[in-house]
Amino acid sequence: MRAHGRGAAVLAWGVALAVGALLAAGCGERRAGAGGVSGVVEVDGSSTVYPITEAVVEEFTAATGGQVQVTVGVSGTGGGFKRFCAGEIDVANASRPIDDAERAACEANGIAFLEIPVASDGIAIVVHPDNTFVDCLTVEELERIWEPGSRVRLWSDVRPGWPAEPIRLYGPGTDSGTFDYFTEAIVGRAGASRPDYTASEDDNVLVQGVEGDPGALGYFGYAYYEANRDRLKLVGVDAGGGCVRPSPETIRTGRYRPLSRPLFLYVRRDALARPAVREFVRFYIDNEEQLTKRALFIDLTDAQQRKARQEVEKLAG
Repeated sequence: MRAHGRGAAVLAWGVALAVGALLAAGCGERRAGAGGVSGVVEVDGSSTVYPITEAVVEEFTAATGGQVQVTVGVSGTGGGFKRFCAGEIDVANASRPIDDAERAACEANGIAFLEIPVASDGIAIVVHPDNTFVDCLTVEELERIWEPGSRVRLWSDVRPGWPAEPIRLYGPGTDSGTFDYFTEAIVGRAGASRPDYTASEDDNVLVQGVEGDPGALGYFGYAYYEANRDRLKLVGVDAGGGCVRPSPETIRTGRYRPLSRPLFLYVRRDALARPAVREFVRFYIDNEEQLTKRALFIDLTDAQQRKARQEVEKLAG
């Protein structure tokens, strides 16, 4: 059973438009793996989207016989957009939509782009596996913990009856789209966060930090929890309707509020004139279901894929 829900409907429209635009740009080109495609594709950006892109790169490299070299950096969504809008890379992985300042930077440098939703994800709240008292946190409690100027220093500051022991925080760095999304959803303003926490744009570093710290509380992309579920304890979130833990079902239905989100690729339009880039992006879209699941994300729906294919057939004439 594939994903469905209101967020998924938004993804469908974006993917349909993107696929149509890509095929219109590449009419007459052969598919990846047909031979004759070579070159370099440069990707950078979100650590959350990285596992999907890395899975695509592995399969695409095999399909093209290694004739296309794809490099993938992990400088965070913000770091990726800086390079993207400077014309330094072809594709940006992003765990949030491009913001107004980044869009202006792209426009100033003459960078036109396609926004392509590729999957859905949730942000997981996690603690050390030996933590026996934290099973669920309210949005209000998360806000008090993470807001600028927070007075929360001990677990007992969060909820009476919890141990009077230090709480140590782990989360994405300020260049991360996950940081932007979390702070906007929980604190109410993107980028608004207390600074005294262990930060990294690499979610694997955060996993290791929480795993090794009994006083830890952290957040990062749900796929990283799934890949390390035996090393971490997942915490539910109560947005006012009861405690809900992230899962493929609660993320795809929107029940896991407010920490479910779409994930994106941004592709420079001028880069699509190069067969290597065009075929890479085509391959990404065509193999989205298989590779998104392999990377432990929530894939697009059958309805989305049907709509995308209808757009392709319409434009292909």
